[in-house]
Amino acid sequence: MSRLTIDQLDRAEVKTSPYPHFYLERSLASDDATALIKEFPSLQKGGSFNIADVEASDRLRHFIQQFDSAKIRKILGEKFDLDLSDKPMMATLRGYSRAKDGRIHTDSKSKLITVLIYLNEEWPSPTGRLRILRNGDDMEDYTDELIPGPGSLLAFKVTDNCWHGYPSFEGKRQSIQINFLTGDRAKNKHQFFHGISAKLKSIFR
Repeated sequence: MSRLTIDQLDRAEVKTSPYPHFYLERSLASDDATALIKEFPSLQKGGSFNIADVEASDRLRHFIQQFDSAKIRKILGEKFDLDLSDKPMMATLRGYSRAKDGRIHTDSKSKLITVLIYLNEEWPSPTGRLRILRNGDDMEDYTDELIPGPGSLLAFKVTDNCWHGYPSFEGKRQSIQINFLTGDRAKNKHQFFHGISAKLKSIFR
């Protein structure tokens, strides 16, 4: 089964400006990334899909379950000065970016940490690269521009100023989003929303 490179995750340096975050160009071995990319569900519509609502391979589900382990929770919690030991975790998938996606935003306050793992074979396009932004108004005012390549990983602490986005891109753009939430009510809310969203997409496509 595909495994996180836990040693690299543990050694990753957290940048504190403009908000706490870190990036790994490779979060798993090349062969593992290739296998996950190959088995990634075919999501040809925009938006997020809860992992419970899609047909995902055992390999992909096992990879996601690693984030729910005490070891990974401890590593991430220590990096962002949070106790994640008993916090609910949510996993969603994205497979397609619409032209309107990527607009500047912060994540909701019901989320404590966001982890994004990109599963794309390569990324030659100059657009669609996630930017860590200094403010909520200017896409060009960024500190980092991150390539959504094979197994790249971004983790950040959800704060009032965790602005991020990417220049408009339309096409295949696969990612897993892991969130540790403030509590079970937040998890139920997100699962309900994502579940309904996925069902509506299947009805109206």
